[in-house]
Amino acid sequence: MLDQATRRWRAALFVFMLVAGVGMASWVARTPAVRDALGVSTGGMGVVLFGLSTGSMAGVLVSGPLVRRYGGRSVMWGGAAVLTAGLAVTAGGAQWSLAGGVFAGLALFGSGLGLAEVAVNIEGAAVERRIGRPVLPVLHGCFSLGTVLGALLGLALTAARFPVGAHLLAVAALTAAATVWAVRAVPAGTGREAAEAAARPRDRLAALRVWRDGRLVLIGMIVLVMAFTEGAANDWLPLLMVDGHGVSATAGSLTYTAFAVAMTVGRFAGGPFLERFGRAAVVRASAAVAAVGVALVVFSPSPLVAGAAVVLWGLGASLGFPVSISAAGDDPEGAAARVSAVATAGYLAFLVGPPSLGFLADHVGLRPTMGVVLGLLVVAALLAPALRPRGPRVAATAVPPWPDATTAAPVDDGAGRP
Repeated sequence: MLDQATRRWRAALFVFMLVAGVGMASWVARTPAVRDALGVSTGGMGVVLFGLSTGSMAGVLVSGPLVRRYGGRSVMWGGAAVLTAGLAVTAGGAQWSLAGGVFAGLALFGSGLGLAEVAVNIEGAAVERRIGRPVLPVLHGCFSLGTVLGALLGLALTAARFPVGAHLLAVAALTAAATVWAVRAVPAGTGREAAEAAARPRDRLAALRVWRDGRLVLIGMIVLVMAFTEGAANDWLPLLMVDGHGVSATAGSLTYTAFAVAMTVGRFAGGPFLERFGRAAVVRASAAVAAVGVALVVFSPSPLVAGAAVVLWGLGASLGFPVSISAAGDDPEGAAARVSAVATAGYLAFLVGPPSLGFLADHVGLRPTMGVVLGLLVVAALLAPALRPRGPRVAATAVPPWPDATTAAPVDDGAGRP
């Protein structure tokens, strides 16, 4: 039976990720309206969008060290504030047709999201060790659910010709209110090192030293593949269906919506499978399912078969990232540094991997390019045994009410495997 404080802690993380997903999808859904308001070309819009990528990368890279120094809650406060400010600045830039304002707003939004998401993953891993059950798949499912809700809201407001500036400003206000409630329920100190340890020069290299662990390297490779697989669909799936299978733009958007819904369902439904079969078996099966989906999208001559196959792609890609984060946090000692390192690798794969597919697609076409994703999924399936925990299951009840990331009991993969 969970105590009330732990339930609030877990619920707060779910709410935070839900509103972050709503914020992200709200922006994506109104991108055409923002482009029209700015009066820029597609190339010019690409430059504006670069603000989101650079901001996200900066936030991800600095989040782990900040968590080790100040704790997850403090970094979540900072990330929430920057994220909310970014939405407001983006709204103002769109309202007054200022491309520089939208660029700056997206850079702030990306920075806040990168800061907060790494911290939230560290918090989620600590909650898992606290309660002894999977939490991270549902946590990431909340973000996926938020993207679906945000996209539907954006589509409705676009159809109603609602001003994009007012829309994004309203989402910023919602984000501010929800994150203030959520972050207050998070305990202080999760992931924070002792002050004297953080001050030692050698400990400033903790983010690099953790990669000396061979198991963590394998987990990092799995998260790179699964993040790459998810990011490839996020960035290229609509265009893949339109250019590769000749469907309409509307059908391409609906296909992506099906992928997002499949991701959400997979993350919310994954917990019982993880508890019954263990992380390694579930991720191996997930990689196989995703590979079948990608193969059908790439090789099937039928647009209907390819469109249906994206459901397999989404279901298969849904659990790889959160389960890898969970595995990185198994060991209580240095859990914050390990989770931060793997999360950072995953988010960098999201940001850098999919654009690299575009360069290859210029030479061989988009459908053949997705064969890279297919090959990488085979690698992830082979590496899945690295996700098994090192030690036997430890009961989750013999821990204090407010554990930090270095004192909580480890969680196994749900099947009691060593």
